[in-house]
Amino acid sequence: MQVVHQRCAGLDVHKRTVVACVLVTQPDGSARPVVRTFGTTTGALTALSAWLREQPVERVVMERTGVFWWPVFTILEEGGHAVVLVNPQHVKPVPGRTTDVADSHWLADLLRHGLLRASFIPPAPIRALREVLRYRKTLVQERAQEVNRLQKVLERANLKRAAVASDVLGGSGRQMLEAIVRGEEDPAELAELAKGRLRAKRPALRLALEGRVKPHHRVLLRAILAHVDVLEGALEALDAELAHALAPFAPELALLETIPGVSRTAAAILLAEVGADMGQFASAKHLASWAGVCPGNHQSGGRRRSGRTTHGNVWLKGVLGEIALAAVRTRGTSFGARFRRLARRQGKLKALVAVMHNVLTVVYAVLHGRVPYRELGPEYAARPNPQRAARRHVAQLEQLGYRVALTPVEAA
Repeated sequence: MQVVHQRCAGLDVHKRTVVACVLVTQPDGSARPVVRTFGTTTGALTALSAWLREQPVERVVMERTGVFWWPVFTILEEGGHAVVLVNPQHVKPVPGRTTDVADSHWLADLLRHGLLRASFIPPAPIRALREVLRYRKTLVQERAQEVNRLQKVLERANLKRAAVASDVLGGSGRQMLEAIVRGEEDPAELAELAKGRLRAKRPALRLALEGRVKPHHRVLLRAILAHVDVLEGALEALDAELAHALAPFAPELALLETIPGVSRTAAAILLAEVGADMGQFASAKHLASWAGVCPGNHQSGGRRRSGRTTHGNVWLKGVLGEIALAAVRTRGTSFGARFRRLARRQGKLKALVAVMHNVLTVVYAVLHGRVPYRELGPEYAARPNPQRAARRHVAQLEQLGYRVALTPVEAA
């Protein structure tokens, strides 16, 4: 096979060690391996970067496994190396290669012949933004879990406040819960803590707040409320930091917010997951394939075996699902019309994935062209394709035993 890179290196990364194999092409075309093992501390990785620079190495390749590759990639990137990060599924070794040295040699050999496809790695500022936003999402999920636990405790104490007011931790709800934790048991006194429009429901609140609160219920409520306060404080601190980190990307965020269903937070997550430069992807179809929101392609023996979507980027698919749900509920949009048209024959879940694909295509067009989204209206999704409709009707008539010849109206 043709040699693409004359001097390249493969890294087999583990928790405590990194095995590096450098392949140097000889005049006769063979490859001379040079193998060294380094630690994973910052000093050891800096030494690895210096050693690769001494060789000198054109490109470095390693697998994207776990979280151990992150510090290695960061330090090599800071050292000016061209690092290729690959999917482990694309570099399965030949059976029998089970040692760290053999794995690193195999990676270097594949890179040497240009047989590897690099994974998408956004620039450092986008990566930092991605880490913060992903952690923020976990905090939001933890807060939702605590609210669910709180609701279960109230149900076990037979306090039916959620049947009257859905927001358990609203202004009125929080004061009622704190009063219950302090030992207040009179439903009338608790109902008087209602605020705003909820005061009109005080008779219903008196009935709903007549429960059987035990001492251990108060212990649980006190602990849950304290944990919720900690989570809300952490979220406020993260939002303050994100406001500064997102300032350089204000134009991109403004463009993304023109898409129906995209809030400020959703726009930030989209930017953190796909980046601001759409030149990383050859087309919108490549972006949809990378995200895992397009039909899979598994064909063998002339038959298509499966069309399931791939795993893709789970963080991106999560926010796309939220955006799609909001977009289809927005009146007068092509997203809602597409969803309703596809849901009739394919079901709501498949229709929602199709809308997710459509939203991501719009995101690509907006960021690539640097133009705001222009709504096409609900009629756009339902606009018929004349050629497709003609072929369908002709096929139906031929199945009934007719021979059809179509003549355009202009020619007639």
